[in-house]
Amino acid sequence: MRQIGHFIAGKRVEGTSGRFADVFNPTTGDVQAKVALASAAEIRAAVENAREAQLVWAGWNPQRRARVLMRFLELMRDEHDSLAELLASEHGKTVPDAKGDIQRGLEVVEFAVGVPHLLKGEYTESAGTGIDVYSLRQPLGVVAGITPFNFPAMIPLWKCAPALACGNAFILKPSERDPSVPIRIAELFVEAGLPAGVFNVVNGDKEAVDAILDDEDIRAVGFVGSTPIAEYIYVRAAQTGKRAQCFGGAKNHAIVMPDADMDQVVDALIGAGYGSAGERCMAISVAVPVTKATGDALMERLIPRVESLKIGPSNDGSADYGPLVTREAVERVKRYVEIGVNEGAKLAVDGRNFRLQGYENGFFMGGCLFDEVKPDMTIYKEEIFGPVLSVVRADTYEEALALPTKHSYGNGVAIFTRDGDAARDFAARVNVGMVGINVPIPVPIAYHTFGGWKRSGFGDLNQHGPDSIRFYTKTKTVTSRWPSGIKSGADFSIPTMR
Repeated sequence: MRQIGHFIAGKRVEGTSGRFADVFNPTTGDVQAKVALASAAEIRAAVENAREAQLVWAGWNPQRRARVLMRFLELMRDEHDSLAELLASEHGKTVPDAKGDIQRGLEVVEFAVGVPHLLKGEYTESAGTGIDVYSLRQPLGVVAGITPFNFPAMIPLWKCAPALACGNAFILKPSERDPSVPIRIAELFVEAGLPAGVFNVVNGDKEAVDAILDDEDIRAVGFVGSTPIAEYIYVRAAQTGKRAQCFGGAKNHAIVMPDADMDQVVDALIGAGYGSAGERCMAISVAVPVTKATGDALMERLIPRVESLKIGPSNDGSADYGPLVTREAVERVKRYVEIGVNEGAKLAVDGRNFRLQGYENGFFMGGCLFDEVKPDMTIYKEEIFGPVLSVVRADTYEEALALPTKHSYGNGVAIFTRDGDAARDFAARVNVGMVGINVPIPVPIAYHTFGGWKRSGFGDLNQHGPDSIRFYTKTKTVTSRWPSGIKSGADFSIPTMR
């Protein structure tokens, strides 16, 4: 059986810990590979290699580093189709969805190509008599990313591209569930001209994560995953003086106003709620129709659409979505559906018994749709991460606005309306980090920043956009005066700019 190791010092290496995890084909349920789980010693070896390589890489000027990113973009585009097929075979998302996963990652690489401009500091001439002040942005050194299974190309690229562009070395610990694409990305970076050792991939579990968090040579760590682990990583990283940006769970609401285009709303909810089997941190999992008439009209249209969802193998380009990532994921989602029924929510569409002919052992689940969900129910409060949409009815706009504002998660939210005043008021007042107006998945483009609020995000700086450059650099401020014409003698007062 195929074994997947690590990528250290510019080449693939076998694992030495003796521990492995199964990599499944979610479509068939079969184990297709074994991935090595790194020990703390293997993490340390990767860090030591990266520390030496980073000194060379940081010495390259920003334009030269940007050329490596440009060449990498070309290589990724040449392999776009094959990478999407590889990604889909391990994750389960459809190939068209996998292509989108890769493309959204490449857009951040495109942004990072502009690093020569982004790294420009500030300069003040004659801040005082004969004194100039200027700032420099310099790399941190060795940084790390711990990334999730649901976007095995996009999120590693969101993390590594700005970090590398700024002159850092990067240690990637991807999900052990779908590790092949991250290793191929590392190989393509080396082929593009990145010095060996600047980008290392170490597969692993909690032992590897803790080794990364405890290593004093790693100066920053980025994470995307569940909220409990995000908080754990944020706290533990702080204990060793690391910068950390940690993004957790979500419960994204879509507010449906009475004047909304209902055809647009239903299309948006079907795509954003059930795409990628709901395994997206930006999936819409709660629809909030305002007024009973709006809720009735929405349910009347949603039920047949959910019932007619086409679920297929990941290589079926016509499928709406494919399998979930593991059998455990399917069972977890089914447990949430059962909890919802037991707590009194109305299960309008039940997809728990879905079976795909010819793929009976695959990790498939049909779409589920709840109506009359209440804010005190478990399925409203917790992230399900599956093909389940909950409808929470609201009588007024203010009641609808309060739902995402008060929820413990604050990742994304959307409002559907033709009323510009209502949309503007909603965007200004809602207590959520990313807002869509007639846009169901408000993931900002690469040159804006991505990040949730409340229990969805820990840390002051977000992913991609200008925040990523700030996160992966430290600012040095230089105050300069040359001796010509300077009066001699000690000055015991605090320096001022007079």
